Amino acid sequence: MHDETTVLSTLPGKRRRPKSPVAWLAAAGVAALGGVIGLALMLQTGSSAACAAALSGKATFYDIAGGGGNCSYDGPPADLLHVAMGPGEYADAAACGGYLDVSGPKGKVRVKVVDQCPECAQGHIDLSKEAFAKIGNPVDGIIAVSYSPVVNPPLPGPLTFRIKEGASAFWFSVRLDNTGNALKSVQAKTAGGSFVTLKKYDYNYWQADSGLGPGPYTIKATDVQGNTATVDGVTLSPGSTQSSGVKMYGSGANTGSASGGGAAAAAPAPAKAASASASPSPSGSPSASASASASPSVSAPATDDAINVQPLAATTLQAQKTACG
Repeated sequence: MHDETTVLSTLPGKRRRPKSPVAWLAAAGVAALGGVIGLALMLQTGSSAACAAALSGKATFYDIAGGGGNCSYDGPPADLLHVAMGPGEYADAAACGGYLDVSGPKGKVRVKVVDQCPECAQGHIDLSKEAFAKIGNPVDGIIAVSYSPVVNPPLPGPLTFRIKEGASAFWFSVRLDNTGNALKSVQAKTAGGSFVTLKKYDYNYWQADSGLGPGPYTIKATDVQGNTATVDGVTLSPGSTQSSGVKMYGSGANTGSASGGGAAAAAPAPAKAASASASPSPSGSPSASASASASPSVSAPATDDAINVQPLAATTLQAQKTACG
């Protein structure tokens, strides 16, 4: 009843552009595919800086029209710098909330993963028009780029939690934001209960299909770098975004309080306050314990097969394998 995998193409943030030739991928060969798979694994499981080698590919751009993409965020990032990934790199929302550094003809830009581009092949990323304009000329439509995941980027703010419309004591669903890195796992429990590991769906909500009771809830999030935050006092307020005063890592991961965010128009509900305390993560980075889509994109029709994904050299792939285990 609540599985939205069959309606993703109708969600805000879904485009798309007319289909175009994909000869550029064939020119890259299997080695490039291996490199892109490596990027997907880094986004999903984390990596050291040594593992985050840049991959070469191409970029187009699109207009998300104020939506939050397939990652189901409340809207685009405040700076409007974001990216949609092809299915292999989006990886059923495993990449949501992570960041990429993207280099193009005019320079470099950092973008947040917020969306999926269903027709983007491996090595093809779809940038916001604002991000594209920072590294390329929009009239070109398609540009050659290199990109790599960012480890522990500066955080835009404290963790937020949005309980999905339709949630109840018998079906629990929550989306987290401002995580910095992609998340590895989310667990939840009620007072006196045991943590239940939530299942992630490809629209970036974490769910307990049999529910967790009426709440309030304690939610424990772990990212792909090992940073962990545990937040108490999250209330069953469907359609509202609840803020905490806690960050996943770095400055701000300390004792504080949190207040509820504004409720969504579809289901107004006040969010409650929460408090927090800090604890170190397994990786040594500070983490926290707390109480608590679009218009068609533009692409150049004739130049598509002139931009090829450049395969990573075998020595580079071997070095990544050795460094990452």
